[in-house]
Amino acid sequence: MTDIIYQLEPELGAEEFIDCLVRSTLAERRPVGDRETICGMLKKAGVIVTARATGGLLVGVSRAITDFCYCTYLSDLAVDTAFQGQGIGRILIERTHEAAGRKTMLLLLSAPAAESFYPHIGMTPHRSAWCLPRQ
Repeated sequence: MTDIIYQLEPELGAEEFIDCLVRSTLAERRPVGDRETICGMLKKAGVIVTARATGGLLVGVSRAITDFCYCTYLSDLAVDTAFQGQGIGRILIERTHEAAGRKTMLLLLSAPAAESFYPHIGMTPHRSAWCLPRQ
């Protein structure tokens, strides 16, 4: 198992973020071809936690929007497929919640392929969520 270093990284660069999204398959649902949007997503995030393997390779990232007192929306949770199954996603969620404040309710919308992951780490489903599509 590779040693993983976790840290808050508010200045994460767009290229590394996109590369990790691609290696995690989350890029299929993110605007990775629109650099301006990706840069805005990173700049406006309240919390960015990274997981880096020995040598500095970004193998996981959590990007959240929060008010730091009531609610934290975990918008992106990506772990390189070659590093999945090592608890990286669970630790990214824990570190994100810690940075945003444990009193906040942490919520996320799961990628379809990841739905079975969240109950194993103690998250509970919410029976209703409502969305307005991007325009």
